[in-house]
Amino acid sequence: MTGRRFHSPRRQTLGQIFLVPLVLGILSTVGLISALVGDGVWDGVSWITLGIPILLCAYFLLKPRRS
Repeated sequence: MTGRRFHSPRRQTLGQIFLVPLVLGILSTVGLISALVGDGVWDGVSWITLGIPILLCAYFLLKPRRS
């Protein structure tokens, strides 16, 4: 059979699989701790670090899928 329609899945290392969830977890942890630590600059740090995972989720939910 010529002309395969489906590509075989690309193998990923353990580091590639867990890199993004690890970064999102670190960002969330930093955001939660900075929200508890203080006011002023810490509030801005918490808003930014807790907003990034939310924005990424919204982006991938609203992004059109490839067929």
